[in-house]
Amino acid sequence: MARCRHDTPRLKTLMAQECARIMVEEGVQDFRSAKRKAALRLALTDKAALPDNAEIERALLDYQRLFHASRQALHLRGLRETAVEAMRFLARFRPRLVGPVLSGAAGPHADIHLHLFADTPTDVLLFLMEHRIPFDNAERRLRLGNGDPAGLPTFRFDAGGSRIDLTVFAPLAEREAPRSPVSGRPMRRAGLAEVRDLLAEDRLWTPPTAPER
Repeated sequence: MARCRHDTPRLKTLMAQECARIMVEEGVQDFRSAKRKAALRLALTDKAALPDNAEIERALLDYQRLFHASRQALHLRGLRETAVEAMRFLARFRPRLVGPVLSGAAGPHADIHLHLFADTPTDVLLFLMEHRIPFDNAERRLRLGNGDPAGLPTFRFDAGGSRIDLTVFAPLAEREAPRSPVSGRPMRRAGLAEVRDLLAEDRLWTPPTAPER
């Protein structure tokens, strides 16, 4: 039986909440996989009820605040501290923090995503090799500021118990961020000073205490 159209907003909310739960509790990091799993579990076939990535990110933040407030705050602080150290180490490539560690939506399995700027990807590769950093390399598909798709080189390595994910851009790409996979708008980027400011705010946060009985 077809669902009534007035059910669509409610279904979309339920789908976003289930996607958020899957991403936090099961370690799924990409929105597409979370949507696929959630649709199967809710037996949803109506594409109009599929939430967009921005709706899922909002549900993700709500889920973390509701169920994991203290743990999430400490985890996010640790990721940002590691990000600061990585940005200092990679300073010659003018690193910018992006993604869930910047937005605050980082789940327990989130990677630290940095954008680097170099004349060639080989500059980054040689830098990691010179410092004897074991790494994996791959390619990431992003949509540039003008809307064109592009495949960009990436390097990944472990540091401080976290995964550092580096995407390498040409120097001129520092002026215009690629499109966010969440909102479709220019991706938010933060330099070292801004991440330090966020970390200072994190340290001022006080975990909620249990109510007195």
